[in-house]
Amino acid sequence: MTFAPADNISGWNKEMDRMPKVEIYTKAFCPYCSRAKALLETKGIDFEEYDISMGGPKRAEMIERAQGGSTVPQIFIDDRHIGGCDDMFALDRQGKLDPLLAA
Repeated sequence: MTFAPADNISGWNKEMDRMPKVEIYTKAFCPYCSRAKALLETKGIDFEEYDISMGGPKRAEMIERAQGGSTVPQIFIDDRHIGGCDDMFALDRQGKLDPLLAA
């Protein structure tokens, strides 16, 4: 087993610190949720997924964070609400999504 030199690890940690925090509220079998997740995956972006199929506190949290938005998906990049699937694809078409994901 080999280990990376300490300076490489610290560089990797700095790179990880620059990655945006992406959160997506979803429901099982939602085609818009699947499309949104697929776009993020093709861009190599890790994301935190909250399945709200059964309701509960995460659904209430989503509605509060999305200022009343109750449809899924609801997507947040670094705590900034960007909307749903169509909104994220529109940002991508306009060339505005990649800069948000590179923050």
